[in-house]
Amino acid sequence: MSRIVQGNCLEVMPTFPTDSVDFILTDPPYLVNYKDRTGRSIAGDVAGDWLGPAFAQMHRVLREDAFCVSFYGWQAVDQFMAAWRAAGFRIVGHLVFAKSYSSSSRFLKYQHESAYLLTKGRPAMPASPLADVLPWKYTGNRYHPTQKPVECLRPLVESFSPARGIVLDPFAGSGSTCVAARDAGRRYLGIELDPKYHAVAVARLAQPQDLRIAA
Repeated sequence: MSRIVQGNCLEVMPTFPTDSVDFILTDPPYLVNYKDRTGRSIAGDVAGDWLGPAFAQMHRVLREDAFCVSFYGWQAVDQFMAAWRAAGFRIVGHLVFAKSYSSSSRFLKYQHESAYLLTKGRPAMPASPLADVLPWKYTGNRYHPTQKPVECLRPLVESFSPARGIVLDPFAGSGSTCVAARDAGRRYLGIELDPKYHAVAVARLAQPQDLRIAA
């Protein structure tokens, strides 16, 4: 049942049954009105009115005693925290991905990405917990302005979803979560609003695994 859908996740997720996915791994807009050096931008990256409804739907479709990993924008962490808690998620961990380079320099050099580990219910403790500080591989952002590396996403998929489980990404972008899920032997459901990024994701997932460019 693996597929990636072009559409608004606020319209698509309500069509999914309750308790129907095993893990959510997502990289939503950070609410920073981001534009890369070529002028590419991301839909929904200005106002956070979608945050609460989106995470409420994610909580509904996630099965009981399961995990969600969400990247977030540190400038808007209060809005993300409020949305997660209002939806019913428990915050149980924080992940830091250390970069060997800085994305930008202001008061500090920005050399990490971060995500929160959330749960619905109370899943069992893992026998071998994943480290909360992990390395980051630069993708070059070839497919998407905030492209995440498959090499960094795959350990999350393997640690927090069961074999042959269904991994959902409601903000799929160029499909990196779906590629990581497929490469880890999981099924996937992706939703992407922007037609051009959806087309890129479909094309990436059509490639044989050994020819796929990690991103």
